[in-house]
Amino acid sequence: MWIFLSLLILGAGALVARHLSRRRLRKTLLASELPADQRAIVLRSVPLLRKLPDPLRRTLEGKIALFLHQIEFIGCDGVEVTDEMRLSIAAQACLLVVNTEAWYVNLRTILIYPGAFKSRRAEHNGYVVTERETVRTGESWARGPVVLSWADARQGALDERDGHNVVFHEFAHQLDDLSGHTDGAPVLEKGQSFARWERVFVTAFKTHRHKVENGHPSVFDAYGATRQEEFFAVAVETFFERPAELQREAADVYQQLERLFRLDPSSWS
Repeated sequence: MWIFLSLLILGAGALVARHLSRRRLRKTLLASELPADQRAIVLRSVPLLRKLPDPLRRTLEGKIALFLHQIEFIGCDGVEVTDEMRLSIAAQACLLVVNTEAWYVNLRTILIYPGAFKSRRAEHNGYVVTERETVRTGESWARGPVVLSWADARQGALDERDGHNVVFHEFAHQLDDLSGHTDGAPVLEKGQSFARWERVFVTAFKTHRHKVENGHPSVFDAYGATRQEEFFAVAVETFFERPAELQREAADVYQQLERLFRLDPSSWS
């Protein structure tokens, strides 16, 4: 009996020590700065970050360090993963959480293809399940992994004004999934009303879908008209890359995303 209790106490102590060690490492990483060569790669490959206010830029570097420690990057179809790939993707993903407590707790792996890749997915319509093969530039799976086309991830980062960014899009899905469902309703910030969020996003989604179906221009990419969760991801792309236009066309959506991310990209010079 005493042997069992001793082993139990030793095991519990080891678990507590491991937990404390992880917390200390996390705190150390979040407080760290990138080496000068890595900082140069980040600012060169993600020009949008040059506009980021200095206090946020320092916070971003710590989150990039934590992200790189947590995530394994795997090259597919002959891709040799480089520092540019890791840093560019990590910087874009971390921008979404730079000023909040949200984190990609379920993600451990990112797969990188050289370009667009084929993907098979099952579509459910009642009791009917249909498998379809599509060509994609990115995918986000519940509890990981994230799959990216490097050609599209690189170009999306370099052109920070076109409203298209596959990394923002797929990591918006990762944040959305933290609520337990990828449905366009992420875990909101403290004090943010879910009822208000739902009214704003459902109305904006319907408006956008009507515009797309009738050939009218919209600040949101047409893909956002397919499903509610895709509209949220497209809205995130627009929020970071075309903030002034989003404010003009869909001010309510901008305000909700501003509260969610605790950021105001329209003010970045």
